[in-house]
Amino acid sequence: MSDAKKLTSMDASFLYLETPEMPMHVGSMAIFRLPEDYKGNFFEDFKAMIASRLPIAPILKARLEKAPLDIDHPSWVEDDQFDIDRHIFRGSLPAPHDRPTLERIVGWMHAKLLNRARPLWEFYVFEGMKDNEIGLYSKMHHACIDGGAGAALTSMIYDVTPVPRTIEPPAARARTGNEPRDIAANLIDSYQALWRQPFDGSAAPKSIDLPRSGKSDLGSILFDNAMFQIESAVKFAGSIPTMLKSVSDVVGKISDPKSRDSIASMASPSTILNKAISSERSFAGVSISLSRAKALAKQSGGKLNDVVLALSSGVVRRYLLQQGALPTKSMTAAVPISLREEGNTDSNNQVFGMICSIATNIEDPKARLEAIIAQSAKSKEMSHPLRALMPQVSNISMLGAPILVQIMALLYSRSNLSDVLPPAANITVSNVPGPRQTLYAAGAELLHIVPVSISTHGLALNITVQSYRDQLDFGFIAGANIIPHVQVLCDMLPTEFAALEAAFAPPADLKSAAS
Repeated sequence: MSDAKKLTSMDASFLYLETPEMPMHVGSMAIFRLPEDYKGNFFEDFKAMIASRLPIAPILKARLEKAPLDIDHPSWVEDDQFDIDRHIFRGSLPAPHDRPTLERIVGWMHAKLLNRARPLWEFYVFEGMKDNEIGLYSKMHHACIDGGAGAALTSMIYDVTPVPRTIEPPAARARTGNEPRDIAANLIDSYQALWRQPFDGSAAPKSIDLPRSGKSDLGSILFDNAMFQIESAVKFAGSIPTMLKSVSDVVGKISDPKSRDSIASMASPSTILNKAISSERSFAGVSISLSRAKALAKQSGGKLNDVVLALSSGVVRRYLLQQGALPTKSMTAAVPISLREEGNTDSNNQVFGMICSIATNIEDPKARLEAIIAQSAKSKEMSHPLRALMPQVSNISMLGAPILVQIMALLYSRSNLSDVLPPAANITVSNVPGPRQTLYAAGAELLHIVPVSISTHGLALNITVQSYRDQLDFGFIAGANIIPHVQVLCDMLPTEFAALEAAFAPPADLKSAAS
């Protein structure tokens, strides 16, 4: 990453929204198993392996360079003082050296902010676990990656065989010229190219590429922002037909009487989970069979995402019943939807979301999953027209916006407004597809990769799921002042899964189980 790369508005927003109570990094708790005959030093071997992967994962060496006075988005620049020993650490796991202890430590560590003076990632290696296992806690700022990019980065860094592959160092790249004469020449070329082409919706958004100074002084930032605004205006003009169609579709769906029930179902009741959170976290993980979950989805006529929502709904319902705090109206989930094209491994955020009713007001597990399948289809239909709008609105930039958004985020955090405002959703549920083949790191087999995501004010509970091999690894994280021991929810999930399977089991299976 030899040239500065400005963050998009969506990526930068995760920096601006971050407060001490609301860190905006994502991560994972991975469990590895060393071979029985392993004689090396895993910590040093792992560190050497990551060092060898730096050329294919340039985001690992990228640090933030702020704009003067925060008048514009920061840029990614290569850290010329990069030191891997400031990013990979040996963790200490106290007795009894097991996974529950590791989960408690991960929850505590996930509440700590990353150092913005360095590349925004850290790895912690925990050795000495039972059964020759190794724990690895990793975290990276959400400004760098979303779930899809994180899964892609995992596949890039790790190996598919116990023997680490050799990474050839990339050829040295010549720096592009950023002298005033080069910028002026490129600007004239871009201007001429713009007027030589037909101005229509298919060509305009893709063809204009104005030069940038790539520097961080105030004058250069103002010049670069002016170039960006010109590009955005031209692309916006070329996208007007698409945007008008999307807006027309949205208005049509909202005004359709048949859609009113769908919109009403997206209204979220207030619950004990929708309060301001503290700076402490509670974390735990649990795994279930991926093939069994897919079989359940097929039997119910839904998708794997529907099963994940139903399991999350059932667990939250059980927990709130125990607390005597289950609302009579169905709760909702904020569900991220990836916009990432297949094969896209860019280190950025390409995502938007939808709100889906999760039928917590229905006691019967079969009827609850069927209701979720129906509500999920309606929510996808309602949000589908917005997909075309996201590329146009996700990178809107305005000078001075960064400092304004940061002040507003801090005021929101300090005012506890989330305690009194109606919640946009009640919980966050995300399902990230992961690799199906076995992965290795420095010769150790990867057994589990449990996601560790973000809790926010008003959305204290986050349930993120990642598939790996034939398992679904669930990561539960919550503000510790709201759910002090989130392990309670994890313990409920296998029972909820069994109840759903029994509800959709064919009669023959039920008879054989009874006998």
